Amino acid sequence: MKFIAEINVMPHKNLLDPQGKAVTGSMAAIGLPQVQNVRVGKHITMEIEAANEAEAKTKTDEACRKLLANQVMEFFEFTIHTA
Repeated sequence: MKFIAEINVMPHKNLLDPQGKAVTGSMAAIGLPQVQNVRVGKHITMEIEAANEAEAKTKTDEACRKLLANQVMEFFEFTIHTA
């Protein structure tokens, strides 16, 4: 079966996010001073061939831990659905 993984990788909340800080600072310049505390991360989608949803979750978790997220600085969460 084919599954789609929707993955979000974000900086840990207790770490500085320079990209998010820059975006937050620019909000006032474009007339949106009400927008605060922007955090910038990554959204990744991938197709997985797996026997079942549990296997697809295991493969997605492994991909995140080994390649997609730097766990020292980032955390990840994902959802799986059928293709």
